[in-house]
Amino acid sequence: MKLGIAQRLGLLLALIGVLASGLTGYYAYNASRDLLVKAAEERLLTATRVLVRQITVALDNTGRHVRLVAGHPRVAQALASTDPKVRAEAGGDLAALFSLILKTNPEYFQMRLIAAAENGMERVRVDRDEKGLVRVDGDDLQEKGHYPYVFNTLKLPADTIYISRPVINHEGGAHAGQGRPSLQMASPVYGGGKEALGMVVINLDMNGTFKLLAADLPSDIGLYLTNRRGEFLVHPDSEQAFAFDKGRQVLVQQQFPATAELLDGRNDNVVTTAQLESPQGGAVVAAFIKQPLKAPQQDAFFILGLTQPLNDVLQESDDLGFATLRIVLAFSALSVLLGALLARAVTGPLNQMVHAVQRFAAGGKTREPLPLSRGDEIGVLARSFDDMQQQIETQMASVQEKQSELDHLASHDSLTGLPNRRMFLDRLDHALARARRSGEHMVLLFIDLDHFKEINDRLGHAAGDVVLRAAAERMHGVVREIDTVARLGGDEFIILLDGAHDAEAIAHVASKVLECLAAPVSYKEEELRIGASIGIGQYPQDGGNATELIAAADRAMYQAKGAGRNRYCFAASAPADPAS
Repeated sequence: MKLGIAQRLGLLLALIGVLASGLTGYYAYNASRDLLVKAAEERLLTATRVLVRQITVALDNTGRHVRLVAGHPRVAQALASTDPKVRAEAGGDLAALFSLILKTNPEYFQMRLIAAAENGMERVRVDRDEKGLVRVDGDDLQEKGHYPYVFNTLKLPADTIYISRPVINHEGGAHAGQGRPSLQMASPVYGGGKEALGMVVINLDMNGTFKLLAADLPSDIGLYLTNRRGEFLVHPDSEQAFAFDKGRQVLVQQQFPATAELLDGRNDNVVTTAQLESPQGGAVVAAFIKQPLKAPQQDAFFILGLTQPLNDVLQESDDLGFATLRIVLAFSALSVLLGALLARAVTGPLNQMVHAVQRFAAGGKTREPLPLSRGDEIGVLARSFDDMQQQIETQMASVQEKQSELDHLASHDSLTGLPNRRMFLDRLDHALARARRSGEHMVLLFIDLDHFKEINDRLGHAAGDVVLRAAAERMHGVVREIDTVARLGGDEFIILLDGAHDAEAIAHVASKVLECLAAPVSYKEEELRIGASIGIGQYPQDGGNATELIAAADRAMYQAKGAGRNRYCFAASAPADPAS
């Protein structure tokens, strides 16, 4: 039996329809997988950059603490004075300062003042243990001159930071830091001579630091950190972290070969797909970034990476693949039945959809028009493909929204919603640059809440959080929109008054801040009263850069607190040493 031309044309068109729909579905499925993998790589790389910035900010913050204390006059006095009474008084003042820094920075294990003399004898030492802070004194102080972080730091010039190699802390009597992953950040102390008198060192809890930084990561995201040799310091499998301390060698370049480009300097970031052993197992999408350290040691850097299981990334594409397959099968059946009658009508719409798929897969910003208004099977296929495009675009929009959320978390305080230290310092640098160009004035108000610790200790952190949010909202309400209110950490806030120069106007703003903070805060059935001490630093008279200006305002704040609290003090009227 011979087939007529209409039958042959119908069969040919049916076969073409089946082939076209199959290729369309296959192409769309593979394109969606590629888009999802690429989106996951970009998302992981963005998240890794955010974490790297947070780590850099955390290390810079610790470095500022070390440099600030190393430059304190009492430090040189405690090291250089031969009068036991003077040394004891200076040591007591420094122990109180160390305790304050440790209280406001729970990621610090220990803070010490070590002399260059007496084989590196500790002069002042405050440790953290399970009960709180402990000052180590008398015969319990130890000689530390044989440790690399001591003799290497004493060789450095003034105002320089030494960052040790991260290790498991095996120093005797380290309290909470004993046997824990940590690193030391230190700065030498000079008293006017050519030789260092000693050094200030902070012992940093690596696990605690990274636990805080990674707290908002999804549960299926793996976090990795290595030193410059590629040895793991943080790993999802705790047995592989600090393996070198247990006599084993576990390297990132072994598990992720592409990271060799970071170690030999060929690249500063890589995205890759790798096959892992337990605990995650299976293939993962990974992003790694190499970040240099601001330290005098040559070739000092760390590598940070995030991974996500490939199956999780492609789960949505599998669902989309089944939907595409059903559409292809339905269209194939319709093509066989109606090919002869719809030969001419089918050719145009199919080509139109193929072009739309190709343009969409190529990443075109505008869609090709589809025959959505048709009431037949071609219209069903067009609308289904349009739904698929919308699903993918929705997924991409969700990825961008999550990226925006990550950026917001990196620049704002999660409790009060105010700009955090990193964002404030960035705005301060821009404001200083603008002020230098235009010759304008600028003012910082460094604010420390009074009696906050008593409320926190008596009623708990929930009450403290209520007080901090209320204080943030009130301060934000009494300044101009062009001014910046930020939370530095703990109960410390700072306000940047842009373009302010009149002392009377500045005092008026400070009085308004004191007045709004003096009002009681309602918590449960109590009215909590706090108040504040404010230090005022002005550019350019109190400092020519961000560090000097913040230090001047901080010094004035301590002067206000020492004068009875609930008041403000200009840095120009505060002594250079707030402890004097």
